[in-house]
Amino acid sequence: MDSSLIQTFAVYALPVLFAITLHEAAHGYVSKHFGDNTAYVLGRVSLNPVRHIDPIGTIAVPLLLYFLTKGQFVFGYAKPVPVVFSRLRNPRWHGMWVALAGPGSNLLQAFVWALVAIGLAWARVQEPFFAEMARAGVLVNLVMAAFNLFPIPPLDGGRVLTALLPQRIAHAVSRIEPYGIFVVLALVAAGVITQVWMRPVINLLATLVELMLQPFLMLLQ
Repeated sequence: MDSSLIQTFAVYALPVLFAITLHEAAHGYVSKHFGDNTAYVLGRVSLNPVRHIDPIGTIAVPLLLYFLTKGQFVFGYAKPVPVVFSRLRNPRWHGMWVALAGPGSNLLQAFVWALVAIGLAWARVQEPFFAEMARAGVLVNLVMAAFNLFPIPPLDGGRVLTALLPQRIAHAVSRIEPYGIFVVLALVAAGVITQVWMRPVINLLATLVELMLQPFLMLLQ
């Protein structure tokens, strides 16, 4: 096996596992908070990554795309946390917060990994592996948050969109959900999501992380 692939896997493995696990667990935790304990009963409000990993979407698909595109594009997904939105106390608005919990957890993780990178630099840790892992943690979580915020069901952004739209239009948009992932893949292949959506949203989220870091940077000066 190519040594560069092994090194890339080693650097990204932990950030990706954390990103997926906390993203899905956050959905389940917030849904329980708002009245639907389906995910909790099924053991999906868990920090155990095994409960969230999908053998096809989390492992096979990313590896296949990595080799087919020579590392230029990787896409994957975890097992979605089951949420019965009708059980939420306010299905429309609480459903929106359940959806935002996943990307929100990724934004928070990007902040924590950035803190780790700053701490390593401040402590003058010489081992580059840890610095690369911290940078990977920031990147993985920004990408995951931005991608999931794309406003089409079944992505989290699609659920936010349907909460904000008038009920009749929201119902029409929600009917896309069974086919939404194929629409997303087509838009990715066409470069629409990566060029038109991902770059500006990642830049926006990175700016938010930088603002969150300012108090800590001031303390270190």
